[in-house]
Amino acid sequence: MPAKKQINLERLKNAISLAAFLLVAWGFYRFLFQFPEEIEELIIKPIVWLGATYYFVKKERAKASSLGITSKNLFPAIYLSLALGAVFVIEGLVINFVKYGSFNFAANIGQKALFAALGLSFATAISEEITFRGYIFNRVWKTLNNEILANLSTSLLWALIHVPITIFVWKLSLGAALLYLLLTTIFGIGSAFVFARTKNVTSSILLHVLWEWPIILFR
Repeated sequence: MPAKKQINLERLKNAISLAAFLLVAWGFYRFLFQFPEEIEELIIKPIVWLGATYYFVKKERAKASSLGITSKNLFPAIYLSLALGAVFVIEGLVINFVKYGSFNFAANIGQKALFAALGLSFATAISEEITFRGYIFNRVWKTLNNEILANLSTSLLWALIHVPITIFVWKLSLGAALLYLLLTTIFGIGSAFVFARTKNVTSSILLHVLWEWPIILFR
């Protein structure tokens, strides 16, 4: 077997192992614990998600650039994420208006200052996008050499890992949970799409923030 193919297969196994670990570990976390959002997003999630990702990157002796952490294509990454993100923002405004009969953002943002809430969104995006698009999608894509298949398979995994929060934390109705998971899958597809175009995880991080606010407004 050629050395490059063997390396890619090993990285695919690592990506599957990381996804399986997160599905189990994060699912149990959602079931057993519910810490304040600040502790969860700034401490627990980076330790679990980025810690596990770092383990596999170290195991592969890979560089940060293998996760899309690079300055290359930075401006195209920003432009593309903003363009696609505008669609998610409009989507969130429409959902918020339909839900409340008018624009009512305070009900969802709560008592947090706007910039504090935005900071948490960036913290979440960094942990999740480096892990999912930078590591998992990137390695599945390179091994399968099929962007569409890699995108759809990892986007479904992305939605699956969000199932526990709809049940144990938000306690959504079945209809609301299915709608949320549909939106989550659509975002996953969009995030992998911009990552594939730019090879820069900044695009996915910015798109994540622009997607998360419609989700906040939806809740």
